Amino acid sequence: MKNHLKKIAVLAGAAAIGLSTAACSSSSATVVNYKGGKITQDEYYEAMKDTSAGQSTLVSLIIYRTLKAQYGDKVSSKKINAEYNKYKKQYGSSFSTVLSSSGLTTKSFKQNLATNLYLVAALKDLEKPTTTQEKNWWKSYHTKTTVQHIVVAKKSTAETVIKKLKSGTSFATLAKKYSTETATKKKAGKMAAFDSTDTSLSSTFKSAVWKLKEGEYTTTPVKTLSGYEVIKVLKTTEKGSYTKNKSFIDKQLYAKWAADSNTMTKIISKVLKKANVNIKDKDLKSKNLLANYLGTSSSSSSN
Repeated sequence: MKNHLKKIAVLAGAAAIGLSTAACSSSSATVVNYKGGKITQDEYYEAMKDTSAGQSTLVSLIIYRTLKAQYGDKVSSKKINAEYNKYKKQYGSSFSTVLSSSGLTTKSFKQNLATNLYLVAALKDLEKPTTTQEKNWWKSYHTKTTVQHIVVAKKSTAETVIKKLKSGTSFATLAKKYSTETATKKKAGKMAAFDSTDTSLSSTFKSAVWKLKEGEYTTTPVKTLSGYEVIKVLKTTEKGSYTKNKSFIDKQLYAKWAADSNTMTKIISKVLKKANVNIKDKDLKSKNLLANYLGTSSSSSSN
């Protein structure tokens, strides 16, 4: 759970503002007092800007602020809170502990969620699916399919199951007798319907399914992480036309792009260039902190 929450933040650490607070203006305000001296904001800033953590925080904050400036009106606080409550409900009473162990607070987690939502808004604004992309995706798409499966530990056992299927023994009988998959063995091995966008099933499993027609089963054992499987297709749904499914196709393409780091880096690059970012601190400017997004220049402005 801890790692899952951390992955929610495309720009983890964007909520940390220690470096930026001091960077806004010169300040002798005291951060820490100790016997015989103190540490001021200026001193803290000078120390932080030379660290990778401080530089990473600044980059994250720049990206968060520029995204919010350009797409903040596209993402309501209601939507951010709804996303937050979804995770809160998912983790239940352990939510606070999970946040804490992930180095997050309610405020920082909400800001991470907001950053992701701003990024999605930017993606939809700056990247439009072409007809070719839509048709290619639709061509490779497999519709909702219902299957039965039997999972066993040994290949030889799977081969025995296949022989018995060929001799006329019912799939339900064999599932009940042989399958180690407790969730489905008492249901004749029947699984919930799924399509090719399903990420819970392995590509090996899905590839085996797509080769079968209704009523057919695999005649050789399928090796998966669960063991060796025998799979039978019960029902497939009609695909329909490309034109009637265009909104569904676009939704899936955006989901695919949002999960691709190269695509999202390009989106962030466009946002930063539009924002005309200019790092004023000469030491930080020399670090080319935004090089991953803007090439060798540390700013999107030459001023």
